[in-house]
Amino acid sequence: MAKQKKSEGFHSAAGLIRYFDAEEKTSLRIPPWFVLVMCIATIVIVTAISIISPLPS
Repeated sequence: MAKQKKSEGFHSAAGLIRYFDAEEKTSLRIPPWFVLVMCIATIVIVTAISIISPLPS
């Protein structure tokens, strides 16, 4: 059987953890309530437009 390299996973995970820690401090933070409000607003706008101006059939 071939030998498996066990040390690769730890080094990869350490690099990802370091990357996401650095990214978290400098990235744009959007609060969850803002995403929810924008989704609801989009639904309301699309529904209102479809009621006001239906597609010709």
